[in-house]
Amino acid sequence: MSKKVICLALGAVLLALSFPAEAQQSKKVPRIGYLVSRQALEPRDEAFRQGLRDLGYVEGKNIIIEYRFPGEREQIPKLAAELVRLKVDIIVAPGTPVAQAAKAATRTIPIVFAGVADPVGTGLVASLAQPGGNVTGSTPISAELSAKRLELLKETVPRVSRIAVLSTPDYPLPVKTETLKEMEAAARALGVQLQLLEVQGSNDFDSAFGAMSRERAGAFTVLPIPMFLAERRRIVDLATKGRLPAIFHWKEYVEAGGLMSYGADGVALYRRAATYVDKILKGAKPADLPVEQPTKFELVINLKAAKQIGVTIPPNVLARADKVIR
Repeated sequence: MSKKVICLALGAVLLALSFPAEAQQSKKVPRIGYLVSRQALEPRDEAFRQGLRDLGYVEGKNIIIEYRFPGEREQIPKLAAELVRLKVDIIVAPGTPVAQAAKAATRTIPIVFAGVADPVGTGLVASLAQPGGNVTGSTPISAELSAKRLELLKETVPRVSRIAVLSTPDYPLPVKTETLKEMEAAARALGVQLQLLEVQGSNDFDSAFGAMSRERAGAFTVLPIPMFLAERRRIVDLATKGRLPAIFHWKEYVEAGGLMSYGADGVALYRRAATYVDKILKGAKPADLPVEQPTKFELVINLKAAKQIGVTIPPNVLARADKVIR
């Protein structure tokens, strides 16, 4: 074989070997739009990123995340539209307002939500089993648990006859209606009255707790609203000052000094969003991915907080706790 033929053969082999490397280098890196309120908790955001890492995604290497954090609610639609213009592959929008804005901005880009209380009632999906369209995710089924929270609160403070409920005027109406319906039915069965208090912004908490005092509310709870979660330390401080027992949806309130919580693990819901992202990037369609519901709910009790407000947790309630903070 001549030297020329050998050189040509080697050149052909090297050229062939270079194709996979070039193809790998030119392979498109998926781009994820992450649209979440600044009020979201860093542990939850990190849970999403950790979920991606557990599935083999390395940010900046084989996946790119475009973060958008609207400071005000009015900015949400604008930032959702911005992610659409960037032609991201998927939009992750954990809460109800951001998920609704994302859906309004696109009917083609897949959208993954986490922790949306009523995805059917808010129009995000057609049904939990068959979402349809371009949206799917996970739900903590908050409305159905509202009655259970009131029952736990009544068991803990048997003499309570009036329970305040903190909400906001712009909380999605279908969710608010269904949640209050569940709570009112439970309240009647428990023989307690509900006092609904609307909080416009963080400056209204003092007046809301003042109203609880004037109306002699013996305990309170809150709807699962991002602003409340962001202001959890302030809410807990006001509860301690007023010696008011309270039950919350998320354990982060209890970890901040609140009395008790009962609900799904919010951090786990964010971590599961990464699983949806992975499935969609591998070819699954949101319409075919059922909305996941939690299979476990945690009762978390803070005995230190109980002592501060003068409440003794009954043994039958304490025995059911999944976690006790002492």
